[in-house]
Amino acid sequence: MRAAVEPGHAPVNRQTPAVALREVTKTYPGGVRALDGVSLAVERGTFLAVMGPSGSGKSTLMHCAAGLDTPTGGSVSIDGTEIGGLKETRRAELRRERVGFVFQAYNLIPSLSVADNITLPLRLARRAPDQDWVRLLVERVGLSGRLERRPAELSGGQQQRAAIARALVTRPAVVFGDEPTGALDLRTAREVLDLLRDLVDGLGQTVVMVTHDPAAAARADRALVMADGRVVDTLEKPTAAELAHRITALETE
Repeated sequence: MRAAVEPGHAPVNRQTPAVALREVTKTYPGGVRALDGVSLAVERGTFLAVMGPSGSGKSTLMHCAAGLDTPTGGSVSIDGTEIGGLKETRRAELRRERVGFVFQAYNLIPSLSVADNITLPLRLARRAPDQDWVRLLVERVGLSGRLERRPAELSGGQQQRAAIARALVTRPAVVFGDEPTGALDLRTAREVLDLLRDLVDGLGQTVVMVTHDPAAAARADRALVMADGRVVDTLEKPTAAELAHRITALETE
């Protein structure tokens, strides 16, 4: 089978995980070990949730997996490229081209229109937008007719939808979500989670989401539960009740 080719990128072996961690450790000054030998493979076109009590290491896991932080030991690969030996300039290029980010706080530029916010990563990379792809994204996230508005003219849910489109505009191998529904009301949070689920099922996008919310994590194909820097449980097709019970048990141990 021939590897797929995306515009501007080398051929990709679809059997290669979008993200792979091998025996990753992270120790901070003072001897605090945030990650303790974590191994993980995130298959393409899947939705992974990462949960755990406060201080469990879930945010550190995401930062190392996304190339935002450097592990103390072990290896991290994004889209088949091992990032440990890369110079920071090349690592930044890889993040810009192959990794998307969605944050709780949206992080849209207030002075830019929705359209310009969505295409900003391409301009920073000096790449021309694929207008068909941008049009498809705008339709998928439900922002047609709002492209000339500024972020302040949108609801919180609409701003997060714009942030999701921005994360996808470079056709990344993986999108990392850091509590992407944390600032939204329940109804809007459900709509954003529906959108993320649709992007996985409809576009084959890979999503890794850190969340404290069992109902949000239950939308994922698989959920990792972390404690003390280790993955202590993996649940396939988890339910919110199962996840809530597992987290409560960890917090009371």
